[in-house]
Amino acid sequence: MARPQPLTDAELSTALAELPGWSADGGRLARTYRLPGHRHAAAFVVHVAAIQDELDHHAELTLGYRTLAVSVVTHSAGDRITELDARLARRIEDAAPAHGASDDA
Repeated sequence: MARPQPLTDAELSTALAELPGWSADGGRLARTYRLPGHRHAAAFVVHVAAIQDELDHHAELTLGYRTLAVSVVTHSAGDRITELDARLARRIEDAAPAHGASDDA
């Protein structure tokens, strides 16, 4: 299997345009979600874990009382952002509304 390639600046800009609330902080795709309560945030973590296992690509997740911070990068691409990261971010973004996630983190 070929190693994933880092996104070009143009590809990263396109990916970020499709991922509201996400940024390329410190060379990683990142976003913090605000949830209605701790149980909502914890349930969102479990949902994200299932998505990660399905894609075989894993983010760093930080659970707060009413927040979930997500940070993702591809280690096998030299800790750079790849399409794997953008794909995972899109799937997380698609799952967020079911947990009551809002944009105001």
